[in-house]
Amino acid sequence: MKKVKRRSYAALLLAVALLAGMGLYVWRFAVQGRDWVNFRANQNVFDSGTLAAGTVLDREGVMLADVAEGLRIWSEDETTRISCLHAVGDAGGNIGTGALTAFADRLTGYSVLTGAGGGSGELKLSIDAALNNTAWNALAGRKGAVLLSDYTTGEVLCMVSSPSYDTVTGFDIGDDYYDGVYLNRCLSASYTPGSVFKLVTAAAAIEHIDALNRRVFHCEGSVTVDGNEIVCTAAHGDQTIEQALANSCNCAFAELSLELGGQRLAQYAEDLGLTRRLSLSGVGTLPGHFEAGAAGSAALAWSGIGQYTDLVCPAGLLRFVGAIANGGVACGPVLLAGERASTERILDTATADTLKAMMSYNVAWSYGGWNFPGLKLCAKSGTAEIGDGTSHAWFTGFLDDPDHPYAFVVVIEHGGGGLANAGPVANALLQEAVKP
Repeated sequence: MKKVKRRSYAALLLAVALLAGMGLYVWRFAVQGRDWVNFRANQNVFDSGTLAAGTVLDREGVMLADVAEGLRIWSEDETTRISCLHAVGDAGGNIGTGALTAFADRLTGYSVLTGAGGGSGELKLSIDAALNNTAWNALAGRKGAVLLSDYTTGEVLCMVSSPSYDTVTGFDIGDDYYDGVYLNRCLSASYTPGSVFKLVTAAAAIEHIDALNRRVFHCEGSVTVDGNEIVCTAAHGDQTIEQALANSCNCAFAELSLELGGQRLAQYAEDLGLTRRLSLSGVGTLPGHFEAGAAGSAALAWSGIGQYTDLVCPAGLLRFVGAIANGGVACGPVLLAGERASTERILDTATADTLKAMMSYNVAWSYGGWNFPGLKLCAKSGTAEIGDGTSHAWFTGFLDDPDHPYAFVVVIEHGGGGLANAGPVANALLQEAVKP
């Protein structure tokens, strides 16, 4: 009898172990099945490490990548192949933000019930290839990033990273121009922002400094902070906060930075999404950086101007300026056509409206509306000094136009003045975007 009991207990324990093992397998299959299918050694969907399944389209249905006879094929248009590289990805999976890697499960038609091949394997991006081509041509070989989104839906309509290359002809790995070619500078790079960061400082000042709109800022061309000279672009004299932003006055924004304090500016950079890792349809961005300088220090003054150790990812800046245009609500961004974007209020409506008016004033009073004909443009330029004698050129903003609700960011590495160099790229892209 004891022997029978021992055998019964052993059988029971074995049954429990089998059930536990099956439960663990089912759980791992549900959680990790997608990764198993998309493992590059899986010869059912990969051919020598190349995804041999799925079609990638732009938002208008233009074919960007497809499969024919088990081989990956690309758009017939060379410029489209180059401009859309970082949105689509490469055959070897070197570009992690590209659709062929980031959305491989959708391209294989994977589902928990049917495994690979259970769906259509067709993926439509929010990207418009025609806009990408315009941005690529406007960059004219310069390194940098260009983004355009619909700030009411969060859909990214243009995403161009340079340098790029043609997936049909490849590139010379020994050519220094292609250093970092696999890096999507729109999502996975961060840059010294320069004066575009003054929008963050302005937002904090609007909400925490009383009677800001009646305040007079005086600029003599420089100001000394803690024994260090903060140099401005000119001696602007007496100016309002609107004029100080349009002049991009370092003296005025140094004054505001010292008054607001490093911790408050750091909190605003975080709350506005500039130092957070964001997600675009599951594709992560590189967080920016803001270091709170000591009270009264030149480091603090420079940080509120967008220098010191400040870093901003172009995608984070796109989301922020889109929220200004959208009454303080940030949508997405997303990379898939028709995807419902998450929303987050990051600014009070009154603050967003004030910033919108100031950015419109920038264009009318400083940049010249004639440089952007027919566009209801609100913008901020930036010329970010990077310590090697060169500057990154920035231009960012949006159209205050319900028929064309577009936010944009342009950054050109070592590009010089923001308005003179990044501004024309933005204008070319926006003019194409508003065409009927």
